[in-house]
Amino acid sequence: MRAALIARQFDVQGRLVTVEPYGSGNVNDTYLAVFRTTFSEQRFIVQRIRKSVFPNPEVIMQNMRVLTDHCHAKLEAEAEGADRIWQLPKIIQTKTGEDWVTDVDGDLWRAISQIASADAYEKVRNPEHAHEAGIVLGHFHRMVSDLPAEKLGYALPGFHVTPGYLSKMDAALATPAGQERLHASQEAKRAVRFVETRRARCSVLEDARARGDLGLRTTHGDPKVGNIMIDEATGRGTCIVDLDTVQPGLVHYDIGDAMRSVCNPAGEDASELGSVIFDLELFSMIYRGYQAHAKDFLSQADHRHLFDCIHLIPLELGIRFLADHLAGDVYFKVRYPGHNLRRALVQFKLAESIEAREPSIRKVLGES
Repeated sequence: MRAALIARQFDVQGRLVTVEPYGSGNVNDTYLAVFRTTFSEQRFIVQRIRKSVFPNPEVIMQNMRVLTDHCHAKLEAEAEGADRIWQLPKIIQTKTGEDWVTDVDGDLWRAISQIASADAYEKVRNPEHAHEAGIVLGHFHRMVSDLPAEKLGYALPGFHVTPGYLSKMDAALATPAGQERLHASQEAKRAVRFVETRRARCSVLEDARARGDLGLRTTHGDPKVGNIMIDEATGRGTCIVDLDTVQPGLVHYDIGDAMRSVCNPAGEDASELGSVIFDLELFSMIYRGYQAHAKDFLSQADHRHLFDCIHLIPLELGIRFLADHLAGDVYFKVRYPGHNLRRALVQFKLAESIEAREPSIRKVLGES
């Protein structure tokens, strides 16, 4: 097994016991490696970064090195006054002192520490869980608020630039194969119509950036609830994981993505579209948790665009799923034919629910 051969190249004591698939990510191949000595055991994460998704995986690792060095130093400096033990994964170097291994196919493999005695959940469990997710994201944003975005490269150029995803959908629709997939399903036709009626709203955040109202910052890129680690002993959030998409961006994309994930208790793969709603209680809790750390660095202009990002990100993710379906499922991993289309419909249903609850959401945000 290639993962086992790769795992042995990292600087970990002991002998390899097992390497097993780990987690439920949609992009990278992830494994849990277990090494043992005669008196101890070490578990860590081994991942293959897919070049078909990340054309420049070296940038991911360079960003991860900059970010983790910055955050680990701050976590240590603030540890005595913190209300909990905050954590962040650490890069495990190879035996020759490198941050990654390149295999014979040119794919990049890396090893990172496992956050022990903590779990992540694909769906929010209760309002307290939502509150902790907000605290973790707010803490992360505060930690990186003094890390200049220009120190980071673009691991995924165009990531979270919504008009770019619209262009990809349009390009997929312009192909014979895309048209065939569109006309093969009434649901696909309905999904495309949903996007068309909201096309003008897709540039709201990029327009604000162009006007100078919003600026680039260090962002996580994928702060969904499944990337928030909850301490088994205390039930409190301890860190955010999956740092592949760290790069310069608008902090609003992170905020919107977290709200999208946490406030839909039915989850991304909801079996019934009727169960998909934007839960206002969960929203109130995650926003309260986020503000506990974020109030010091969000400007008035940032606040003016909070509802925009909450509405836009489900719409954007739905467009991404729909474009991938029309293109033949080339980006996201799928478990069955039509999986990406189904995912798109869930996100569009969530965006619709947000539209229906706009006055209540704005009230929680303090706008009325």
